[in-house]
Amino acid sequence: MSRLSEELYRKALDLDERERAALAAQLIESLDAELEEGVEAAWLAEVERRMEELDSGKVQSIPWDELRARLFTN
Repeated sequence: MSRLSEELYRKALDLDERERAALAAQLIESLDAELEEGVEAAWLAEVERRMEELDSGKVQSIPWDELRARLFTN
């Protein structure tokens, strides 16, 4: 990391949690500046579809403890 990057990082750590999150989101968004056309709309449609499935009872969510056990138990 460059000297400037390290200095900015240290200064960013002085921000409160909400400000750091907002800054991180802005930095990430700046990397995604060249998204394919329609990608954001497609993700929004997918989120809405999944929310409808949950709301209708078509699918059931899995509690985090159960999912974690499934993922990390051999």
